[in-house]
Amino acid sequence: MRNGRFYVHGLEEDSAAIENALDRLFGISGWAQTRGIPKTIEAVLAECAAEAKKIHARGIASFKIEARRTDKSFPFDSYALRCRGGDAVTDAVPGLRVDVQNPGAIITIEIREKAYVYSDARKALGGLPVGTAGRGLLLLSGGIDSPVAGFLMASRGMGIDAVHFHAYPYTSAEAKQKTIRLAGILGGYCMGVRLYILGFTKIQMRIKEASPLPWSTVLLRMAMMRCAETIAKRNGNKCIITGESLSQVASQTIENISCTQNGISIPVLRPLIGTDKESIIRKAEQIGTYKISIEPYEDCCVLFSPPRPILRGTVAEAAELYRSLELEPLIEEAIRNYETVKLGTGG
Repeated sequence: MRNGRFYVHGLEEDSAAIENALDRLFGISGWAQTRGIPKTIEAVLAECAAEAKKIHARGIASFKIEARRTDKSFPFDSYALRCRGGDAVTDAVPGLRVDVQNPGAIITIEIREKAYVYSDARKALGGLPVGTAGRGLLLLSGGIDSPVAGFLMASRGMGIDAVHFHAYPYTSAEAKQKTIRLAGILGGYCMGVRLYILGFTKIQMRIKEASPLPWSTVLLRMAMMRCAETIAKRNGNKCIITGESLSQVASQTIENISCTQNGISIPVLRPLIGTDKESIIRKAEQIGTYKISIEPYEDCCVLFSPPRPILRGTVAEAAELYRSLELEPLIEEAIRNYETVKLGTGG
């Protein structure tokens, strides 16, 4: 790193893989492919002409020159570089015209320890580098919301691990693989993801058989939160992340959210809490999870949803019903037997 620039050196044949990684990297504002050239005005102007020919070949008709001179010993200042560069471009490609207000392309000159000229700078994701805000544990279903929640927390510098609750044979192997694929996409943004897959069938059947039907989803969410808290504490995660959006479904009213997080001693982060479904869908499409999320393999929450769920449960009643289920041995069994899938930056 030198003066606000990181340099990634690679072979031309690896360009696609490098570009794919940079497009998914939080903590940088933008990037461009370039090469170091001699720090002479002749080399800089020749490179401007070469870049002009490339952009004109793509059908672009207008340009502007931007210049930065970190090395003040270079004999031409930024204004002179812009003027000389513009002249070199119009001489080399007469069909290109200068447009400083709305250019079709921007050719950038940077004078640093070497000279760099490029015309295909891309805007990056921004945010904070993943890992600078610790690690969180994401409740990852096969739906639309939770992958988006994980992406948003990663954009704030949080490393992501994930836990998925699988109720075989009531949920299919395809539903499990769907979640692994979603975690793989997240891994491309999060510098890798560890996915914990817990068998939750016995817990769900206990809830279904021994609790009032309208309460089943809230009690299931309570069991999931307690499992997640235990896993988070054992594996060094500082918080739990969920994809809840206020009043989007019955379990996400403010009263039911109060029930499901009651007794949880680590922070529960809900980055989508005030976001509408259309906005969540747009973000899912942007990050590449939407088409997988809408595949018709339903998770355990959907399959066990009661026809008339309670909407405004009380914390006291929820706690009493949960205690009566005596789920702790089943939760410990599920945690002892969880499967771990490690997904790298390439998914």
